[in-house]
Amino acid sequence: MTNPRTNSRTAEAFRALHHGAQPLILPNAWDPVSARVIAEVGYPAIATSSGAVARVLGYDDGQLTPPAEMFEAVARIARSVDVPVTADMEAGYGLDPKEFAERLLSTGAVGCNLEDSVHDEQVDMAEQADYLGAVRAAAGADLVINARIDNFFTGGTLEDAIARGRAYRRAGVDCVYPIFAPPEVFGTLVDQIGGPINAHAAPDGPTAADLITLGATRITYGTSLHNYTSNALRTLLPELS
Repeated sequence: MTNPRTNSRTAEAFRALHHGAQPLILPNAWDPVSARVIAEVGYPAIATSSGAVARVLGYDDGQLTPPAEMFEAVARIARSVDVPVTADMEAGYGLDPKEFAERLLSTGAVGCNLEDSVHDEQVDMAEQADYLGAVRAAAGADLVINARIDNFFTGGTLEDAIARGRAYRRAGVDCVYPIFAPPEVFGTLVDQIGGPINAHAAPDGPTAADLITLGATRITYGTSLHNYTSNALRTLLPELS
């Protein structure tokens, strides 16, 4: 079990990175090897990618990984590095908020990403806000919560995305993540929601610099780095024969 005081201090340090002079860039890892590489390069914290972790474990994205396997994968990553780890935990795997928070904290992770859709269907906004608030109540300050808003690939409206962002912030989350928000509306989301805003970058764009210009204060890469690495291997393999 992670020492609660050590975990709290690390969570506080990770939370502070969301309010620093420079935007927080979090490359997404999928196993201890990728996590160590990210840490060795000098990034101050690491995010996991649920989709990439799922595929390494033999599953696919979309809450198809058994929770016990995902928690253990996160624990292995957290044990492998000396920087804070925040875990992409999809929509919480149907777990009770208290159980979810306790099991995640036991891995050594100090943050989580929770999305508001299941199988591409968005959860009712009030229901999701209640869930996020309950996770916050169970974890206290020991988890930095990033609330993903899935409107921009489920067909939701900008107005609903803003309402969700505000509701999730009132529920106590630390950061809001309107994933795949078009560049032309991102500034409106930043202005209307407030607080740290996460954006999704990728090796082939948009770049972190692009998103920072739009107002993003936290940048993650999702499955894109794992896809990039897999494609590099796919390109290399024919040359080996």
